[in-house]
Amino acid sequence: MDFTKAENKICRAIFEIGLQREFKKGMNEFAAIIDKWKSEKPEDNRESYYSIFTAVKDFDKHIAHRYDGLKNSWFYGTIVALLIDKVITAEDLKDFSEERKAELLLAVERNTKSR
Repeated sequence: MDFTKAENKICRAIFEIGLQREFKKGMNEFAAIIDKWKSEKPEDNRESYYSIFTAVKDFDKHIAHRYDGLKNSWFYGTIVALLIDKVITAEDLKDFSEERKAELLLAVERNTKSR
């Protein structure tokens, strides 16, 4: 499904909201790894370093896959995916028309039932 130009603008704003929330989630995950390292104070720091390195690398791949080079034709699926993953909520769709919101939420419902 394609969005109108006005809806594409709304999508871009929602993507920024989602991206900021995902950054926060990632940073909290990284902080947990560092906090564990600080509390355990291991003699060999290699495992802790590898844990943080892997977490950042995997998170970067996720962010790049979801947000980099988004084409307008991918906006619909990306919005639905963000809703399914609970990165954004129905409240974040407030700038869309009621019809478009209902359509997106129905797509989420259909996709979550098939899982």
